[in-house]
Amino acid sequence: MAQDIEKTIIKKAKKGNKDAFEKLVMNYEKRVYNIAYQMFGNEHDANDMSQEVFIKVYKSLDKFNFKSSFSTWIHRITVNTCIDEYRKKKKNYQVESMDETMEQQDGTVHKQFVDKSLTPEEKAIKNENVRFIRESIDELKEEHKMIIILRDIKGYSYDDIADILDISIGTVKSRISRARASLKKIIKETQEQNINFYV
Repeated sequence: MAQDIEKTIIKKAKKGNKDAFEKLVMNYEKRVYNIAYQMFGNEHDANDMSQEVFIKVYKSLDKFNFKSSFSTWIHRITVNTCIDEYRKKKKNYQVESMDETMEQQDGTVHKQFVDKSLTPEEKAIKNENVRFIRESIDELKEEHKMIIILRDIKGYSYDDIADILDISIGTVKSRISRARASLKKIIKETQEQNINFYV
């Protein structure tokens, strides 16, 4: 969506135009859903979070002042909403494999790490590795998990992450570094535990 066109639509939505707001939802719903899915690992929570995000966007739209891009503003609401909810659910959280397929209104979407060229045996091994990495990521603190999702899974730039999280680029880099170090430690400890279990 071109910036000028989007700005016009936002202004209409701010005045209560429901069709304009629906256009904004349609433009951003997939991105919001994907971030929520990576955070929670299942469609039910991702759908719930998407609805919650757009309810907040609707209620807060009059506060949007065009100082940042609308994309950054929505992503910030998405990140904060997901982190808050994840903290509540963390104890009972169960993960699903990231490499399954999911049905959406616009057709089947393949999640991260799918490789159709693999043999069934290779897929089984890769699926197990993905599940292991996913579970390791889930052990991270909420802020570290989200920054790993934004940078290493979704591929956002440092600048984008700084805007979304409303922190400096230096803080982004140090947080990513700490998150990756924590993830490596978790993976190493889990692998050592598994080795000891089978010895």
